[in-house]
Amino acid sequence: MAEQDWKSDKKAFWVVSAPPLAWTLLFFIVPMSFVWLYSFGSNVGLTDIEISGTLDNYKRATDWLYLEIFLKSFGVAALVTAICLVVGFPVAMALTFVSEKWRPWLLLGIMLPFWTNLLIRTYALMIMLGTQGYANRTLGWFWESASWVKTLVGLQPLPTWEPVQLLYNNFAVVIGLVYVHLPFMVLPLYSALDRLDKSLIEASLDLGAGHLRTLLKVVVPLAMPGVIAGVMITLIPALGAYLTPDLMGGTESQMIANVIERQFKRANDWPFGAALSFLLIYAMFILIALQGLRKKNAGETR
Repeated sequence: MAEQDWKSDKKAFWVVSAPPLAWTLLFFIVPMSFVWLYSFGSNVGLTDIEISGTLDNYKRATDWLYLEIFLKSFGVAALVTAICLVVGFPVAMALTFVSEKWRPWLLLGIMLPFWTNLLIRTYALMIMLGTQGYANRTLGWFWESASWVKTLVGLQPLPTWEPVQLLYNNFAVVIGLVYVHLPFMVLPLYSALDRLDKSLIEASLDLGAGHLRTLLKVVVPLAMPGVIAGVMITLIPALGAYLTPDLMGGTESQMIANVIERQFKRANDWPFGAALSFLLIYAMFILIALQGLRKKNAGETR
């Protein structure tokens, strides 16, 4: 029986692709098109929006106040992505080289957070980082132990322990975003490392390259597609994160998604909120386009 040619059998292609294309059109493209049109409009009264083609909303979005929030959001997202990469790469390496007996259980541990609602996970982390949480209790125990040791050797004890403010600041936002997005980095890294030819690593070590040089010169370049994929699918969601900064950040720790939410709900300024939303979407499209261009140039140079 001859193999079916999907390129020539257009009927079969459209039968398979029509349902997801229709879903994408009706529930994504059409609603987003309305929001895009709102970005060129202005409020008329309390509830009506007039689509006049104005660019005032985009001009307002370029004010330094909002540009500063955009830049801060990019900086936080980049920092979160870098931390996830540094932490996630050794985890992915461990998953790759662990025995077959333990690998499914470790992968289950990576996937397990996805089975729990993000809101519940965020509140659980907030309990850990609160003034009476386990993190402060642990730090307090070490502090009191150090004070006891000083007293034991005849020195003055340390001052009374004061809990550290681990919530409602930029530190809490970064920790929360890393906690949420780390699996997004580990899984593509593991996928790339699992396909890696391990004989190349053995050859590098046999030739005297050493573990660190083998990691930097052999493993990392071969795993670069997974690194780039992990960076993209971590950076983009972190850039548009709303819930974690809203719950764990203070007034100075809000990101651009929180500003957009306030425009739609509290300020009732949908045109300006739409303009901010699409500026964020444009930025994400640029990141994806740059990645595609880099991949295309890399393919042409081979």
